[in-house]
Amino acid sequence: MEKETEEKLIQLETKIAYLEDFVNQLQAVAVENSATIEKLREENKLMSQKIRELSDQMEGDIPNRRPPHY
Repeated sequence: MEKETEEKLIQLETKIAYLEDFVNQLQAVAVENSATIEKLREENKLMSQKIRELSDQMEGDIPNRRPPHY
């Protein structure tokens, strides 16, 4: 009986070790994804600003623009 208990304990410890490693890997991926998302948000913000600037510059070049009261 003692040998069975020891084997089960070893199996549980092994599973816990694998799970801890898996959780650490997931955490690393989550941190990396968070940094990537933040970088993409900043790039998106800069691109939106640039598009607005270009749009404002081109407004004078559009001859058939609707009047503002429409």
